[in-house]
Amino acid sequence: MPPSLPLTAVHRRRLREVWRSAGWPCQDLIEVELLAVGLLERLRDDAGRETLRVSDAGIAVLAATLQGNRRARDAHEALVTRVVLEQQRAGRIAWCGLSLRARIADAAHAKGERWTMAMPDVFSVRQTSVAGYLQPEVHEIKVRRADLLSDLRHESKRAAYLGMAGACWYVLAEGIGSADEIPADCGVIVARGENFATLDVLRCAPARSMPFEAGLPFALWMALARATPVPPLDDEAQRHLGEPPDAAN
Repeated sequence: MPPSLPLTAVHRRRLREVWRSAGWPCQDLIEVELLAVGLLERLRDDAGRETLRVSDAGIAVLAATLQGNRRARDAHEALVTRVVLEQQRAGRIAWCGLSLRARIADAAHAKGERWTMAMPDVFSVRQTSVAGYLQPEVHEIKVRRADLLSDLRHESKRAAYLGMAGACWYVLAEGIGSADEIPADCGVIVARGENFATLDVLRCAPARSMPFEAGLPFALWMALARATPVPPLDDEAQRHLGEPPDAAN
């Protein structure tokens, strides 16, 4: 009977690599463990060359991983959509999928700072013609605890968000974490119920001075100009005064 193996992300990644490749062995310990539990198989050709093949059990692991990743992506996108809707209801303009440059402090760098790339799940500003009133905010969406813990280990990521926005919020699916785990310079919201219908503020993002008082930096303006804000949902459109409830359908 093969030994049991707690599968990690490294094991699953190696299975995917072997599945997509010609199967040449690496002969490292990860490979040894996958062979021992029967997720990989060794093959020899007529010339005596050894290759690897993902076994039927390994294919089942890949399929289960794929389904789990799809469910996580679907849940993540659903919560992103819910947060965007809440920002729009508050009169804000929201973007998703932005890739932004931010300058952060770095003592190891010769100038004491460096540039980094940041991709906030939701970036929003107030609808206003006064640059100083924009109040940019970042909402980082987490639906899996492993992703949350990985994110919390990257201080530079939070520094980038705080460098481009006056407030940074973590929006957590219920049960994956607590407010105490989130750094004090970020707000915390927990999403509950079916389709994340309820967003409860566990801790407000602390009041802090804007990283730029004269409005958004030019590079950030250009990034927003090249991107397209998330359009409002049709069912959020305001009816004309006196219009019957079903007239919008």
